[in-house]
Amino acid sequence: MNSGRFKNAINSEKIVLVNFYADWCVPCKLMDPVLEKVKNDLKNSIKIIKVNVDRNPFIAATYKIRSIPTLVAFINGSIYWKGVGLKTAREIKSALKKQG
Repeated sequence: MNSGRFKNAINSEKIVLVNFYADWCVPCKLMDPVLEKVKNDLKNSIKIIKVNVDRNPFIAATYKIRSIPTLVAFINGSIYWKGVGLKTAREIKSALKKQG
């Protein structure tokens, strides 16, 4: 994903949750079913996209991603929540509801 496509993707009125990950990262793989649950629970109010930090280092650097997994929630292109490390579906949904 190039930076132009990324900026277009996060510039949405609905929540866009970006999962910054790497293929070699075991904790990142553990986040996949958690994010699937979040997506199923929140239905149409959220869009989840994945950004591989190894393939997209410029995007990762732009948003100061230092550890993975990192989740960053955007509305209208602006960051309003950032979570570093493994999170439960409950933690993610709670953070998004407080912020959204």
